[in-house]
Amino acid sequence: MVKKNNKLKKKISSNKKTHPEILEEIIRVDHAGEYGATKIYDGQIAIFGKNTKIGKTIQHMADQEQEHINKFNELILEHRVRPTALLPIWNIAGFALGASTALLGEKAAMACTVAVEKVIGEHYNDQLALLEDDHKELKKIISKFRDDELEHHDIGIEHDAENAPGYKIMTKVIELGCKTAIAISKKV
Repeated sequence: MVKKNNKLKKKISSNKKTHPEILEEIIRVDHAGEYGATKIYDGQIAIFGKNTKIGKTIQHMADQEQEHINKFNELILEHRVRPTALLPIWNIAGFALGASTALLGEKAAMACTVAVEKVIGEHYNDQLALLEDDHKELKKIISKFRDDELEHHDIGIEHDAENAPGYKIMTKVIELGCKTAIAISKKV
């Protein structure tokens, strides 16, 4: 008797659909986040240049972020989701964060990457848990992008981010800023 109930629960749960408001929030906030990430890397590249050793590393990550924002630009149109009204702010804030951490040096720039990508990796994991089977393709996209973000996190660690002056404080402040931006961008 118990086994039949468990089978029934599995069947019922596999037919669930993602609530439209959740889908809209996911696409809106991910679009905003990927847009902000491209601006962070733009700010860092503006300081380091594209042809320096660190610039080439940052450019690799920036290229992946560009792929991400291009996909979310498509999804915004496909699903007719209103982008966040705060894109102009994320444009300035992202560039300023990237440039200011780069001005503090390579380790600080990588500390910024570690902090941002840690939050985004966790954020994408949370979204994957929310999405139901009716959005398998979006789950696949988010899984791939999460893996890219975690790769960026690891690149930051490999480039000595943890030895940046004020690493713990800097990363906590950046993480808090990212979490705040995520919360706001879901709705606004």
